[in-house]
Amino acid sequence: MSTPTVEKHSAALDAVEAGGVELITVTFRIRRFNPEEHPDPVWVDYQLTLDPKERVLDALNKIKWEQDGTLTYRRSCAHGICGSDAMRINGRNRLACKTLIKDVSPEKPITIEAIKGLTVLKDLVVDMDPFFQAYKDVMPFLITKGNDPTRERLQSAEDRERFDDTTKCILCAACTSSCPVFWNDGQYFGPAAIVNAHRFIFDSRDEGAEQRLEILNDREGVWRCRTTFNCSEACPRGIEVTKAIQEVKRALVTRRF
Repeated sequence: MSTPTVEKHSAALDAVEAGGVELITVTFRIRRFNPEEHPDPVWVDYQLTLDPKERVLDALNKIKWEQDGTLTYRRSCAHGICGSDAMRINGRNRLACKTLIKDVSPEKPITIEAIKGLTVLKDLVVDMDPFFQAYKDVMPFLITKGNDPTRERLQSAEDRERFDDTTKCILCAACTSSCPVFWNDGQYFGPAAIVNAHRFIFDSRDEGAEQRLEILNDREGVWRCRTTFNCSEACPRGIEVTKAIQEVKRALVTRRF
């Protein structure tokens, strides 16, 4: 089988465009920040002509590759799995790789900025260390007692379903950085850490629920949640984050899990 050449691929793209793909001109207004050049962030506009069915990540790539190579942002899988490209798009936390340009009012400038509540290092890149530290603090791993089992730990479908929703977390920080409490108090564990604690608290194979509940019973723990539902709205995986937080609160009160 012959390997397609770059020329053939480009010709194919040209053929698609010639077939009637309607391109539009869009302005992207990006909040740029480079502490080595200026202490304050600035908004910079970029204009692109593209297919409205393309993603915001595609647009950022075009800006970086064709207009301004200094633009800095995180991306990896580009399929909504790695969670690395969370950012604020038109004032809402989204994954750039899952957001279609046609869905974010392209007739007006599309604003893009770093997620809130975490220190901006450069442009759209934030310091994720506090976020991951909170995640580590809730012990997001299976805790068991006694000797290692001689066979697989079995679990019923019903027991697995109990925590299925919170296994979907991709640690993108969209939920945590949408939380007003986290914006004002960086010590708060935040929704993502609580979601990952929930995943093990309600796992029938785990024996560390009491330890996690005590960690979340701290003054910066689960009781700081004000149930604004920002986290549930921001989650790109559709996790019912607020529901999970309420279930952890209930488990703290009843000690039933």
